[in-house]
Amino acid sequence: MILFPKSKINIGLHILGKREDGYHDIETIMVPTDWSDILEIVPSKSARHSLTTTGREVHCAPEKNLVFKAVNAMSEVCEIPPTDFYLHKIVPDGAGLGGGSADAASTVMGLNRLYNLGLNQSQMSDILSRVGADCPFFLYNHPMLATGTGTELSEIDIDLSGLCVVIVKPLSESVSTAQAYNCCHTDNTRRPLSELVINTDINAWQDVVVNDFEPGVSCLLPMVKSVKDMLMDRGAMYTSMSGSGSAVYGLFDRWVDRDDLFSAFDSCNCEVYIGKL
Repeated sequence: MILFPKSKINIGLHILGKREDGYHDIETIMVPTDWSDILEIVPSKSARHSLTTTGREVHCAPEKNLVFKAVNAMSEVCEIPPTDFYLHKIVPDGAGLGGGSADAASTVMGLNRLYNLGLNQSQMSDILSRVGADCPFFLYNHPMLATGTGTELSEIDIDLSGLCVVIVKPLSESVSTAQAYNCCHTDNTRRPLSELVINTDINAWQDVVVNDFEPGVSCLLPMVKSVKDMLMDRGAMYTSMSGSGSAVYGLFDRWVDRDDLFSAFDSCNCEVYIGKL
């Protein structure tokens, strides 16, 4: 079985406050993109699970990879036969794009189908919420409003289909989620993000739909602001950092000049993805 774990971008991200358990309550809108990894899942002829990675370098031992963490969480609910996982990494890590979380979600969905385990979406979501806060989102293939720590998902009336999305990842700059939280501010006095997005024309989002991680991360990684400026100069309707960074995206109402974008961002050591939502 071959799956294509998608990445995501965040339309706004409000950090509402720190919880007693040490986590933060947030509000964000997650939107899937087609920038995907490739995950193959096959029954193993050995007596144990295995994980083989190719593509981008993975900077962790197999047992710490979110694929294996998903398997372990799933094994607490049902028996998983020995399985071999072949993960080809395409989506960059340390980008705020949820690549690892998508791998975990595809692992759970793939095992459920491969072995006819009969888990429903709610059960799979419960399993994935123990793996990572944004993992459950990747069970869905459309925008969702995420609240709580990011695991509480609800439908939202937003249609970005047909827009061109450009995602830019500075190759020399990354930031951990912990670093991003250390330099952010919290504010629970604003209008709900969902209201701002639904009731504001996309061409006016730039002034009102904000990512609370962005100011602090931009101080650590100056390239974030530079990338945003370059995307705005090329006609983006809206630009933002995704999640805790360091990837930045722009939304366009037209197809962009690929040669211009690749040339401009290659010269400043950035990777570029161009696709449609």
